[in-house]
Formats: sequence, structure tokens, C-alpha cells
Amino acid sequence: MHVQPAIGIPSALAPGNLPVAETKAPENGWRCILVAEDDADDVFLLRRACQKAGLGHRVMDVVDGESVVEYLNGSPPFDDRARYPFPDLLLLDLKMPRMNGFEVLAWLTARPNLNVFPVVVLSSSPLEADREKVTRLGAREFQTKPGEVSELMALLRSLHERWLSAGPPTLRNRASVVQPQPGVAARV
Repeated sequence: MHVQPAIGIPSALAPGNLPVAETKAPENGWRCILVAEDDADDVFLLRRACQKAGLGHRVMDVVDGESVVEYLNGSPPFDDRARYPFPDLLLLDLKMPRMNGFEVLAWLTARPNLNVFPVVVLSSSPLEADREKVTRLGAREFQTKPGEVSELMALLRSLHERWLSAGPPTLRNRASVVQPQPGVAARV
């Protein structure tokens, strides 16, 4: 499991040891993006594209769905919120070992205190059935992984504008539905 350490904002624990998402942006302006991706090359490209796009966010990554749950719960080894800040955005792959992206979304749906941050599915799947399923499970967007770094940079800038630049997240319903946009993205 590879996670890039970060200096961040501590997060309080809610009853039942479930984290309460931070709603205060760090003083230096960066936000935390948690990437759930089992392909190290995809993680490398995503980090590189984020850097080249001029986005100064912390990119933390985990390799499977069980690690996402551990990270969000603040379970060891992710129990130090100064090193592993609560994410402002989750980029979630669907096809991962131990617990897939669909199972992570179902887990999140059962935890109302986690409705404060957006989940964007970033998958190589072109299947409409996958897009519909993640929408039902509460993902805010479904994006097909771009093939070029320049396209990934544009996607990351777009996600930044929609989910990270407007200030800290507020409580909102992850399942609110907007009509899917044509092309590779469905925004919900």
C-alpha cells in the first residue's frame, strides 16, 4: 500500500469511530484528493498531470477499496490526520482488489456523516450500466480515464473548478441527480 504523507488538518471522530469530514480548507490553499487506484502507472500519471496543471493539492493514494475504508475511518495506519488528512475529493476506480469501487460507494451511502465530500468515479469502463450503477450508489460524476496527459490535466482542472475551488464542502445529498451530460462524463 502506497500513500504519500501529507501535512493536513486533524479530523474529529464521530460516534462509532466514523470520521467527521473537515470543512475548513487548509491555510495554504491546498485540498486533499484521495485516489483509490490499483494501477501504479495511473497514479503516477495522475500525480504528474496534477502537478503540470498547476494544482497544488495533496494527492494521497490507496490501492484497494478496503484501504479506502480504512483511510476514511482513520484506522491504522491512517489514524494520524496530520499525515493523512480527510479528503476533500475521492477519485475512485471501479475495478480494484479486496473491495471494488461499487462496494466502496455502497459503504459510503450507509454513512450519512460522509456526505460532505464528492466522489468521482474515474474508470476505464465505457459501460453505461457501470455509469448508471455508480449514479444510483451516489457518485457525483463518472469519468472515463483519459488516454493522454493533456486530457487528464484538463479533467483535473475541471474537477478542481467543480469540487475544490469554491471553498470547503457543505453537507449535501450525494444522491442528488442531474441529467447525465453527453460524452464521457455523467455528473450527478
